[in-house]
Parts: sequence; structure tokens; C-alpha cells
Amino acid sequence: MNKDHGPSIKDDETYEALRKDGASKEKAARIANAQASDDQNPSEQGGKASAYEEWTRDELYTRAQELDIGGRSDMNKADLIKALRNH
Repeated sequence: MNKDHGPSIKDDETYEALRKDGASKEKAARIANAQASDDQNPSEQGGKASAYEEWTRDELYTRAQELDIGGRSDMNKADLIKALRNH
């Protein structure tokens, strides 16, 4: 039986499966809620943003700051890309 994670989680079953597979609470909630919405298709390829490799280190740092990724000030470009992709 799935636990009820409250009103902020729209698909408890998906959330629990993602958490069991090691996803962070934030990532699991984002994916579970997207799958529960008829307007979103999380399995389809996303927007039109360029690949992180084309971004400058400053642009990557700013995005990491928006996502509150810890340790970003000590990261080089490759580290920032890895952190953003794993967020």
C-alpha cells in the first residue's frame, strides 16, 4: 500500500518508486507531479535550450544558483554540468 505524501505529491506510487530508485525528494516529486498532469509529458524530450556544454561557466553557475546546488562556487564547468544533470 502506498503512503499518502500529502497534497503536494500528485502521484504517490510514482514518487515512492523514484525514491526507492535513489531519486531525491525534489526530483521524485517533480517527475511524479508531471506524470500526474495531462498537460505534461515527462518522457518526451524537453525544450529548446542548448546543451550545457555550449553554456559558459558563469551561465552554468547562475543556473546552479537558481537550483540551490551546494558547493557550486568550487566547481569547474564540467562539475557544474554534472551537478545540473544529476539534480
